[in-house]
Amino acid sequence: MSTAGLGGRVQPTRSGDPSRIGPYRIIGRLGAGGMGTVHAGLTSDGLRVAVKVIHPAQAEDPEFRARFRREVQLSARVQGPCLVPLIAADPEADAPWLATMYAPGLTLNQHVANHGPLTGGTLYAFATGTAQALAAIHLAGVVHRDVKPQNVILTPAGPRVLDFGIARAADGTSVTRTGVMTGTPGWISPEYYRTNTAGPEGDMFAWGALVAYAATGRLPFGAGAPDAVAFRVMSEDPDLEGVPDDLREIVERALAKDPSDRISADVAAQESSQALALQATQVAASDGGLEPTQVGELVTAEWDMPTLDDPSWQAPLLPSRKRTLVTVLVAAAVAGGIAGAALALPSVGADGARPAESPAGAATAAAATQADGADDHPEAAAVPGDQAEPSADPREAVVPSDPLAGVNDPAFTRDGERSEPTADEWRASIAASSPDETAVEKTIRDQMTSMLATKDMDYMEPTITFNKRAQTVMVTGGPISQIPEEHREVFRRAGDIAACTALAHRLKDNPTTWPYGRFSVYWENYDGDLEPTILGFGEATDGCYTQIAGQWQGDEGGVETASIPSSDSDEIRVADATDKAITAAWDDRIAEGNGLTPFAASDAIDLGFDPVEKAAYVWVRDSNGALMGRAQQANFQDTVATTVCPKLMAEYTRNKNWSYTRWTVARYEGNSRIPELLGSGECSP
Repeated sequence: MSTAGLGGRVQPTRSGDPSRIGPYRIIGRLGAGGMGTVHAGLTSDGLRVAVKVIHPAQAEDPEFRARFRREVQLSARVQGPCLVPLIAADPEADAPWLATMYAPGLTLNQHVANHGPLTGGTLYAFATGTAQALAAIHLAGVVHRDVKPQNVILTPAGPRVLDFGIARAADGTSVTRTGVMTGTPGWISPEYYRTNTAGPEGDMFAWGALVAYAATGRLPFGAGAPDAVAFRVMSEDPDLEGVPDDLREIVERALAKDPSDRISADVAAQESSQALALQATQVAASDGGLEPTQVGELVTAEWDMPTLDDPSWQAPLLPSRKRTLVTVLVAAAVAGGIAGAALALPSVGADGARPAESPAGAATAAAATQADGADDHPEAAAVPGDQAEPSADPREAVVPSDPLAGVNDPAFTRDGERSEPTADEWRASIAASSPDETAVEKTIRDQMTSMLATKDMDYMEPTITFNKRAQTVMVTGGPISQIPEEHREVFRRAGDIAACTALAHRLKDNPTTWPYGRFSVYWENYDGDLEPTILGFGEATDGCYTQIAGQWQGDEGGVETASIPSSDSDEIRVADATDKAITAAWDDRIAEGNGLTPFAASDAIDLGFDPVEKAAYVWVRDSNGALMGRAQQANFQDTVATTVCPKLMAEYTRNKNWSYTRWTVARYEGNSRIPELLGSGECSP
């Protein structure tokens, strides 16, 4: 389990939160996820701890409690450098809990997004420390199985490997439910794709990818649809351009396709430490290695991360409306099968004040949860009608094109002005100041968190503010440096849809009293520029989804979003099965002799999901012109429609959180980066 948030900030306690858990005094919250709540705690002598308490619903499940007990036992086995130790647990309590040391800092992916790749001695210390951590894990007879940037914290004292949420004992005793692929595309070994084999060698494959990513800021096997990433992992060489030569040789051995050819964690730690010693201009021991204490001293000496602090740990927490800046705080806890929550929390400027007109609003936090096995599904948030609480069925969030039909003079259109929101209007917006505004704020944040979490983008915490005079709700992201442009575009689309649907339902329910009909999405600049970048704006009175002749239509942004790998196990599973089914159906049509031209051998059919508009996208790179003619395109579109809908509807029936019922087919001609949309449709539940 891991919890991550920004910059060392603790949230206030909430009504019903305990004042003590076990021996720990609770002073605030670090986050909440689908499996439990993470509290900030203090020991009697002031030691900071993160205390995870399991939700009552899970605690009442005998199977879950048994898994939790086993996971605590596994976690207790693991002791070593660059790990966050489990210090106490009570799996038999009415509300089971566990406590770990508190570890502040950015996750690796958040550091890369904010500051770029690691360099110099810090990079070598990272490679050494993370290899040492895996060596300790493997020595305890445990396999991590989810080594990735989100599970490594860059604390001021060195890297820390987190999250045994899907750990497996080396003796084969799994703490996950059977039949579910665990792990994240791009960080899964070739043998796991082929045979579902997860051993220490798989951890080392992910370690090699991790060090390459830390050194370059790039995924060594690229991005894209999960099946495309899987193909490259199994068949292609990694992109290691930019990895220092002495580390590159170690990384290449870790990324060997055959697990028997891979370097062990112990050897990787030793060889990385030797490279680190050379970086530090120190002489290695005469036997070619370094003593463990010497290695630890080298990691600490060469590590360069700022010290983080938060006065909330010492002082009572008071409500705040201070300016929100996106940074990252991580409180880590290690236990298999327990949700990890990634949190974005507020920080303030050097003077501790926020201008009253700033849109950065009240201190807010959101959590995206990741659990092991069958529990690894981000919650889908949807709030039709009453915005105070999410709907029991997230699929109800899809609203018609014009939910305000028959409503006279809805908000914003009352003044007849339809202009782009201004920066002054953004600066004059404030945090929610009424129960209705608070409910809408929660709705938008929940929906955006759900959308972004499936793409591992939950680090982009939105801030929701209101300008009643302008009748506009503002959604603001950032400031985060070096964020990929496609991630910012997904944030815009998620903000547009979430704000539009929330306002449309409010306007429909309260057409004469609800004042907000316009929304806008902004991005704060990292360089301190007070002028935000407006990403998009619109009015809920215009409809929230693109339609032609009353039918929903996909768009280029949806294709781009769908091509970003998903981290949701349901989406990965359904995409894989549907992709294979479409390919087989198309091959059958070609074999029937309908005059259809096969795609080139390199032109695989890809499928991904757009969580913003809840649509499946199917695309193909058509390098030899197989889909140039209308007849060929119509055949391909029909193949997709008749194959995708049964797959989507089967999952819709089986899984109450499944809300993908739309599809779009796209074609890339040659090396073009602009897709040609061939058609869209909706499946009938």
